[in-house]
Amino acid sequence: MKMFFKKAMKIPASAGMTVVGVVKKVWSFILFIGRKVYHFGLALIGALIYQNPSKDLIVVGVTGTKGKSTTLEMLDAILEEAKMKTALMSSIRVKASERSEDNLTGNTMPGRLQIQKFLKEAKKNGCRVALIEVTSEGARFFRHRFIKWGVAVFLNLAPEHIESHGSFDKYRSAKMSFFRYAAQRGAKLFVNEEDPSQSYFASQGERGQVEMFNKFKGKLGVVGEFNKFNAGAACAVAQFLGVSEEVIDRALEKFSGAPGRLEFVQKEPFTVVVDYAHTPDSLSATYETLKPGAKKMICVLGAAGGGRDKWKRAEFGTLADRWCDEVILTNEDPFDEDPKKIMNEIGVKCEKAEKILDRKEAIAAAIKKAHKGDLVIITGKGSEKFIRGSKGSKEAWSDVGVVREILGEK
Repeated sequence: MKMFFKKAMKIPASAGMTVVGVVKKVWSFILFIGRKVYHFGLALIGALIYQNPSKDLIVVGVTGTKGKSTTLEMLDAILEEAKMKTALMSSIRVKASERSEDNLTGNTMPGRLQIQKFLKEAKKNGCRVALIEVTSEGARFFRHRFIKWGVAVFLNLAPEHIESHGSFDKYRSAKMSFFRYAAQRGAKLFVNEEDPSQSYFASQGERGQVEMFNKFKGKLGVVGEFNKFNAGAACAVAQFLGVSEEVIDRALEKFSGAPGRLEFVQKEPFTVVVDYAHTPDSLSATYETLKPGAKKMICVLGAAGGGRDKWKRAEFGTLADRWCDEVILTNEDPFDEDPKKIMNEIGVKCEKAEKILDRKEAIAAAIKKAHKGDLVIITGKGSEKFIRGSKGSKEAWSDVGVVREILGEK
């Protein structure tokens, strides 16, 4: 802090710095520190109010850019097959033993004491294991603090939330802060040995504390090379928790997928798939997985959130132009940005794209174009329950629900 004030008060004439400029700089710093204290305080208060319930649970945290929700669902399916009582908190749902509800908060790791409340309920319901999806934004706001992590899992890393964090290095550091915190409290660390960032995460633990995992080699009930890594992570953690290979194999073969993650809504006479893919990496993997065998691939997409990660838009356009036979650009989550502007920024790299602002009309148009053997793939929303617009507005939404409604009419 002393260094900051020294720099702030140094006013070189060449830089044209004014007293007003210095005051603004200092005020920004005070606000920054204030936010940190506020969020750290909330995490501490939550643990105190709910009496630190994590000490009586095995808490598993899964982080990475993609695959977190699916990995948790796979692990939950394995543990349920092993007759263990589990709790789960992800972007998809919040579950405590038999009770499960959609996550409608809009946050994968909700604040305001919600995580500690969830852990308290898990303990109350007799759960042995609590599974939590850990995000960079959650770690940035200290939501991983004051939890006794038993297991931490790193899946993968690709550019995401860059504008929010400031750089890829800062994004990676936010995720590593969770790993470091868990390691310091004795958690077992599981790291994807194939990911380029694996050394950063593996270095957070002591000798014997880190276990590397790779692709699952058994039979899977879902498609996609990336799902083999998700299953590999789930398998490694389940074995650590004492589940037999026989139970793991049986559960993963039966596993039919997480809602909105490569979800096959229809397979005949043409295929319709809804997927959450919201980064260039995940969109490319989804297209690569689904393209083989499709007579024609008709793609519906938007951009993952107005006002953020604008760099993705041109890449989405490039990928859609490369992989898709027909493309329909549509609205997704514009927030306070003009959705037409977002579509135009994707369309710059995809000349074949048709633009239909209304998402339901766009999905209907794609389905109308499909014939026997074709594939319609709708990406970006997955299982999300709202389209988020300007000034905090929310429109109730379901890609899968809309697809079923249109197919029923057809």
